[in-house]
Amino acid sequence: MKQSRRRIREGRYFYLFISPWLVGFIALALFPVLASFYYSFTEYDIIHAPQWIGLGNYRELFRDEQFWNSIRVTVKYTVVSVPLTLVLSLLLAILINQKWPLRGFFRTAVYFPSMISGVSMSLLWFWVFNPQAGLFNYVLSWFGIEPIHWLLDAKYAIWALVIMSFWGVGTGMLIFLAGLQGVPSHLLEAAKLDGAGPLRSFRNVTLPMISPVFLFQLIIGMIDSFQVFTQAYTITQGGPSYSTWFYVYNIYVNAFKNFRYGYASALAWLLLVAVMVVTFAIMKASNRYVYYEGGPSR
Repeated sequence: MKQSRRRIREGRYFYLFISPWLVGFIALALFPVLASFYYSFTEYDIIHAPQWIGLGNYRELFRDEQFWNSIRVTVKYTVVSVPLTLVLSLLLAILINQKWPLRGFFRTAVYFPSMISGVSMSLLWFWVFNPQAGLFNYVLSWFGIEPIHWLLDAKYAIWALVIMSFWGVGTGMLIFLAGLQGVPSHLLEAAKLDGAGPLRSFRNVTLPMISPVFLFQLIIGMIDSFQVFTQAYTITQGGPSYSTWFYVYNIYVNAFKNFRYGYASALAWLLLVAVMVVTFAIMKASNRYVYYEGGPSR
């Protein structure tokens, strides 16, 4: 009886201590998610009561040219920026992992830009790509290249944003660095004794050992690239000529400029499904390429 009362008292304390988080989760996370799912089947402009239209929003978005354009822009950005960012992060991690003087300083210098907020970073790059006084065109002028209107030309705007994405390679570098330092030294020594050079050791020992890190970086990078918004909102406003009309920017415009919250909710839920499908496909494909010391992933 005494032990039962003690358990009841401990249970009350437990719920008392987690109540702030529980209330916050229900009010700020769970309820908005469920409300968004409901609104995706309605016509809702926040002024009038939601009007149930069933699958009307989902049928409409497949006939919306801006919907398809936002997918093309986002996929183009993802296909280019994610692999390049992964490779650049890995190369920086390999360089910084060497026993060089001041390597601690270089680790900090490479990672530090990742701590800058997206808006500040976007404004900084806005001046870097300035066609008259920008640093980028100034460097290109050394090679006799005429100034390029990076953010004002539909041919170059998306590539300017891809270049901007390299600003955040510090986080990926740090994760890869942790993976490289986790490679067992006895495997590298064994490969060296077998006559393997640096490149062969990296390909046959290091790369398989850090393949789970590579998988993690790929999935996180893919999810982040699907949600690109700040650069388009801060610098280009989706232009020029809708060349940077990213998917999440399309959601923002429909929700907060056109006040079509039901339609925007449908777009958001379709994005969730797309992320889940692509992540599942990557995980299934990784069974053949990712090495785990405890055995293959299933």
